[in-house]
This record gives sequence, structure tokens and C-alpha cells, in this order.
Amino acid sequence: MIERNLRLATWNIHMAIGRDGHRDLSRIVQVVRQLQVEVIGLQEVDNQIEKGRDDLETLAEQTGLTVIAGPTMQRARGDYGNALLTRLPVLQVERYDLSFKQREPRGLLIVELEWQARPLQVAVTHLGLRPAERREQVRRLCNHLAQKERRPMVLMGDFNEWFIWGRPLRSLQRRFGAIRSPATFPSRWPLLQLDHVLADPPECLVGKSTYRSSLARVASDHLPLVAELRC
Repeated sequence: MIERNLRLATWNIHMAIGRDGHRDLSRIVQVVRQLQVEVIGLQEVDNQIEKGRDDLETLAEQTGLTVIAGPTMQRARGDYGNALLTRLPVLQVERYDLSFKQREPRGLLIVELEWQARPLQVAVTHLGLRPAERREQVRRLCNHLAQKERRPMVLMGDFNEWFIWGRPLRSLQRRFGAIRSPATFPSRWPLLQLDHVLADPPECLVGKSTYRSSLARVASDHLPLVAELRC
């Protein structure tokens, strides 16, 4: 079998509300198409139901990707949270609660995919805004992953850690190695490294880049982070 890189991405889509203040899911669809990835994790998915169909159904139909929802909140007009979109066969799905006290509910979506006739675990998350919240969420996340059978894994999402040497990122480095990602926020002039794609084993990750198309710069307040995996 000829091995090839797996192209994947993570993107906080900000409820499809762009820098112009308008909610426009069609821009999200167009950027996802432009990325030409086989796996993408999304955060802040405001899955609104309109005319008997929801946003995730629209994303699936218009991108040709399989969509797995990872809702963290239920709302009157739909749910909200994370999602994973993929072209790969889906073997198993798990949703794990990372909510902290009275803060906004958070979760970890773990999807086992088949890639090159082998299982690959992909986990998508969006950590909290406060340091104590993130520390507890990372502790629970790491403990949960440690209980699973060790196999190639990708952890991606918006970690909300402004300080790259903060304790949450140091904890993750014990499993996923050094964390180095380009800045993705804010989308107009990215300065902060809030979004990450990590791999176990770390050497499987062979490259990362920020996707900076003109449409991506306006579609959300974050830019997509693209990565290449080779295991």
C-alpha cells in the first residue's frame, strides 16, 4: 500500500457569524470546500433548525462530508457545540462531558476513523475561557484518553489558552509532544495561537499552516488551522 499524508483541519466557525456581523453558513461551506481536507473539526457550531432542516445537514449535503455532531448545549432553535466532518469511514463515536461548575458546557468528541486500513482516533474539543476551568478540563481529558487503548490519535480544537507556557498546554505536551502552532486569532490580523492540532505519536504530524484566503478572513473571527499527518 502506498502511504499518503492525511490532510485535516480545525476551525472555530463562530456560529457562522463573520467579521461583518452577518451569519452566513454559505461562507463556511465555501471555505471548507477550499480547504480540501479529509477531516475537519469545528467549534462553536450553532446548529439552527430552519424549514425542517439543520445547519449540519446543510454542511453534509453541500460539502459531501459525513458530519458527526458533538453538541454541548441544547437550545430552543437547535443545539450548539462541536462537530467533525470527514471523508473517511466512521468506526465509532464517543461524546465525553468536560463541563466545569457553572461555566458554559464543554465537551470532547472522539471519532474513530479508518485510515489506510487502520484505526485513527480524532478528538475535537473547545476548552473554557478561565484558567482554572481549562486546567480541570485538560486533567479530565488526559485521564479519559489514558484509559483508552493506545493507538494513533489526533487532538484538535480551540484550546483558548492565551499563554503558550500555561499549565494546560504543559500537561498536554506529556502525551502529544511540543505544542507549536501558527496564530489563528483574530482572523484579520492573527496574533494568538488559540487553535491547535496535536498528534500521538507526535512525529506523525508533519506540518501545520494557517489558511488565509480572503473568504476565510471574513467568514469567522478565527482562521482555519490545517495540518498534515503521516503515520
